[in-house]
Amino acid sequence: MPKGLKRALSALLITVFLYSLIGFLILPGIALRIANQQLAQYATVPASLQRVQLNPFTLELSLWGLRVGESGQEQLSFQRLYANLQGDSLWNGALHLSDVELDGARTEILFAKDGTLNLTQLFRLPESQAEPKTESSEPFPLRIDSIRLREKSLRFQDLRPSEAVEFAYDALDLELNNLSTLAGDNAEMTMTASGPHGAQIDWRGKVSLTPITSSGSLSVSDGRLSTFWPYVRDALPLVLKEGQVDLSSDYRLDLSSGTELQLSKIKVQLAPFAIDDPQGKPLVRLQRLEIDNTSLDLAKQQVVVGQVRSQGLEAWAAREADGQLDWQKLFAKPVDAKSEATEPVQKADESKPWQVLLQDVQLRDYKAHLADRVPQQEVAVEVGPLNLDLKNFDSLGDKPFDLRLDSGLGKQGKLQAAGNVQLSPTSAQLKVSTQDIDLRLAQAYLSPFIHLELRSGLLGSDLDVQLKSTEPLALSITGSAKVDQLHTLDTLRERDFVRWKQVRVGGLDYRHGESLVIERVELDQPYARFVINENLTTNVSELIVPQPDAPNESKADTGKPLAIRIGGVAINDGSANFADFSLTPSFATAVQQMNGRIGVLDNQKPQAASVDIQGKVDRYAPMSIKGKLTPFDPLNSLDIATSFKNVELTTITPYSGKFAGYRIRKGRLNLDLHYRIEKGQLNAENKVLVENLQLGERVDSPDAVDLPIRLAVALLKDTQGRISIELPVQGDLNNPQFSVMPIVWQTLRNLVLRAAQAPFKFIAGLVGGSNVDLSTVPFSAGSAELEGDARQALDTLAKALEERPNLRLEVEGQAAQSADGPLLAEQRLQREFRETWYKVLQRRGDKVPASPDELTVAEDEQAALLEGIYRARLKQQPPAEWSELDSEQRQQNMRKAVLDSWAKSKLLLRQLAQQRAATIKDYLVEQGGLYDERVYLIDANLGDPEADGRVLTTLHLDSQ
Repeated sequence: MPKGLKRALSALLITVFLYSLIGFLILPGIALRIANQQLAQYATVPASLQRVQLNPFTLELSLWGLRVGESGQEQLSFQRLYANLQGDSLWNGALHLSDVELDGARTEILFAKDGTLNLTQLFRLPESQAEPKTESSEPFPLRIDSIRLREKSLRFQDLRPSEAVEFAYDALDLELNNLSTLAGDNAEMTMTASGPHGAQIDWRGKVSLTPITSSGSLSVSDGRLSTFWPYVRDALPLVLKEGQVDLSSDYRLDLSSGTELQLSKIKVQLAPFAIDDPQGKPLVRLQRLEIDNTSLDLAKQQVVVGQVRSQGLEAWAAREADGQLDWQKLFAKPVDAKSEATEPVQKADESKPWQVLLQDVQLRDYKAHLADRVPQQEVAVEVGPLNLDLKNFDSLGDKPFDLRLDSGLGKQGKLQAAGNVQLSPTSAQLKVSTQDIDLRLAQAYLSPFIHLELRSGLLGSDLDVQLKSTEPLALSITGSAKVDQLHTLDTLRERDFVRWKQVRVGGLDYRHGESLVIERVELDQPYARFVINENLTTNVSELIVPQPDAPNESKADTGKPLAIRIGGVAINDGSANFADFSLTPSFATAVQQMNGRIGVLDNQKPQAASVDIQGKVDRYAPMSIKGKLTPFDPLNSLDIATSFKNVELTTITPYSGKFAGYRIRKGRLNLDLHYRIEKGQLNAENKVLVENLQLGERVDSPDAVDLPIRLAVALLKDTQGRISIELPVQGDLNNPQFSVMPIVWQTLRNLVLRAAQAPFKFIAGLVGGSNVDLSTVPFSAGSAELEGDARQALDTLAKALEERPNLRLEVEGQAAQSADGPLLAEQRLQREFRETWYKVLQRRGDKVPASPDELTVAEDEQAALLEGIYRARLKQQPPAEWSELDSEQRQQNMRKAVLDSWAKSKLLLRQLAQQRAATIKDYLVEQGGLYDERVYLIDANLGDPEADGRVLTTLHLDSQ
């Protein structure tokens, strides 16, 4: 071997040996010594590095056993840190590491009470001199093929909250592939973490350092809210009882130009969840909450929640005696007067608001326990089970969203609402229905104003609610409502005050500030009690609780009054009790079986409302109230007739004793009271009929009239034991000055004579139709149909005959040839046309209707049929001289001859008269409700028409 080669080999071997000696032994030793010296110099706690290992040939560096902290309580440590430098770093212009591995790392992040972080206190770093600011430069070129953290543990503790926050992850693994600071390079990242406190984390995605961007997915499962709840509790005094959350999301982060963060496919599940107040009172219990298909865009400031499903929320809330909600008190922050005085007022943030879109929300089986402690008696309301659906909700409020609510209210009440709502401008269109809402919930709010107890009452409704705006309020409500089983109690006397079985309000139309329209009000079994006390006060006035005068009470609104219209009020099986304790002895009576109707009530029109009410006094004596009145202005117009029949006079003995000085031993009373008011002027007619009156013992009364009462009664009685008295009363209601006309005799003879001379006028007077002539019924010429005035007259007649069941009616049908004949002839001719043409069509085999009356015969076809009808009706051929006439003239002659023949037919006239009589009977039986045995059809008659061309059918009355 040449000497030169040997020397070269020897030099190479020595160089390799020295390189290996320095790389394997000397440099690691020096590095270990320097590292430990630096740790000893700057570390505030014991710190050491056990070993440094370097492979100078593969450029692999390993650091072993870093410990920072007391033995056994290390705050920062790892078992091994491995890095592998690649040689191409020399010519590629970037530091290239193929592998970086960290094994057995352990980190403690500790916040002390004063907020100091342990990691910032581990080392005493030398003060660095301020360096002049330089323009930003490109990042240090670095490329790492693989970074792996295995079996890393992390412990976190924060002593700043009132209750320490502490958690740990003892299995944290991280893997990064192709990490680079070079532009455009993306690293693939995978991280998993788990620990004894749950909340397993799974993070997968891509990371770019130049620019800083990242995308991927993150999921957290079995997260326990109790771990971080101390932060919440210090801000809000809420005690977490249980709570566990799972969440996952895809994300995209871009910091190249600002902060751009986008989250998609967000899924959150919270189950279960429960919080209490500091005193241990439950506030919220939740079985399950799921949020799915959700996205967030930070740049757009938009959150889109695709789906929300929640089950079994139970909440408690109360309004305390001071008027504040208990939740409001929990969230209220204590006010520091000093800081409040010195702290400048911050202007409202005028930046773009966040937009939250809720596309599909379903809440099921929610419950709310509500309480109001402001009234003297606490009010408790149970709401639920509540189901709520929301679709397309936008927090900006400029678009309508769909709402559907179905909830229980109280023990048996139900509330349902469905429609769409918009927040800005505020508007809504909802269908709202309620069922069996317990009105006793209002008791605590009524008690301060009235001595009345709501024993029962259930509200039901079916409404359409439309809200167009709130400023000004534009609200309309239409639909119907009812109140079942209302029962109120006078708490001063422990007696019933007002009650009913059911009140129905139909055709409701309310427009805020404008009008209230109700088509009908129906009362089933209503009851009321009215009492006059010894001091002449009433039970109604006693119920009102006096209220203190409010200081600086604002004047009432003098704007346009609300227009009110009620289409009618119906009373079914009503009753009432009346008592007068100012008399000696006391007086009491009852009214039962009240039925009737009150007509249209309208405060915008002076039109009077009709009244028609019937009932019975003390079970047997009939009473009625009929007429018209204007309830919103009774002094303007009133016409009311009140009637009492067969009232036992012994009932009103207290009044007779007080004013007449005698008790009543026997007798019956019939009253007919007719009160009329026109623009404040009263014109009343009081008709009294007393039957079989017998006075009893005398009663000492200072109010008794000084008259020979027994003699007056004896003079007033007629031969049948009746006393008939008329007492007209007239005067000005604004300044009453009444004059009473003398009492006059009215005998049975006058009544019978008036009835015999004009029987129909008499019976019409029984039902208020004395001005209507009921003795005849008019018919239009050629017709047996009843016209409007005829129907009204027969309605009046039917009512009158019902009042007189011993009367029978005889109907004499009548026809007039001059008025009925031509029209009957024309009708008969048209019928002949249809029947003849019907037969022709049948012979042809054409399709025909079920009856000839359904055919329409054209004029040209009529001309062809007319000659056949002429021969059949007149039994002869047309005259020969007509053949010389033109076709049209010949047709006219034949038509006239046929019509003249039928117009003179007494058979057709009698048939029409009989048909008219039958029509009257049918109407009285079917529409008037009369028995057919009370209506007789007598022989028809031919007569003359009236001046207006109508024909009168005559009626006769006879006894059964």
